[in-house]
Amino acid sequence: MAVEHTARLERVLEHGPASRSLFLRLATPLHFLPGQFISCLLPVGDAVLTRPYSIASDPESPELLELVVDLVPDGPGSHHLFSLTPGAAIRYTGPWGTFTLEEAPSAETVFIADGSGIAPIRPMLHRALATAVRPVTLLHGRPEGAPLLFAAELSTPHPGYTLYTPRSSELLAETERRYLAADTERGRQFYVCGVGAIVHTLRDRLRAGGYPRHAVRYEKW
Repeated sequence: MAVEHTARLERVLEHGPASRSLFLRLATPLHFLPGQFISCLLPVGDAVLTRPYSIASDPESPELLELVVDLVPDGPGSHHLFSLTPGAAIRYTGPWGTFTLEEAPSAETVFIADGSGIAPIRPMLHRALATAVRPVTLLHGRPEGAPLLFAAELSTPHPGYTLYTPRSSELLAETERRYLAADTERGRQFYVCGVGAIVHTLRDRLRAGGYPRHAVRYEKW
């Protein structure tokens, strides 16, 4: 059985009416890898719902976790989290997940995040920029009517780093244009995360275009 822990909600950062970051203060440090998630145990009615949330902060701050939560219209778990105020207790297990990056690959690295899929990508990108010897690129899809999370931070210049922010509806076409049509190089490493069918669509298109299976890692919410 997974070991349960309890954190305290320290503060809330509003990104927009339907998106926010929750900062959880832990009693003991949580040792995790960039890209991993925790499972929150949420008391809703007579049930306890288990909901996974990617850790959007860095392992270098193991006692304060940042989670990005989107409000799902019919989602009792997200509505519960949106109702919490600082000081509230949140039970969780973890860390979990194999969608991780410990250090930058020796090849060019491309991160593709659609909307709030930036949450696990953010600490992976930080780690890649700290260890990369080859170019690092982020394609961050901009959802219609929603804020681009961490926009100022992710726009900060860094040697060898490039950011593109196409609309979410143009993310597939932008990927195809840059990494399939532009050249015959197929040695890049991809990390893809987002909500819904776009993740598998991007995965399948890159692999069908000549990139090896192991070169396209992904996580779908």
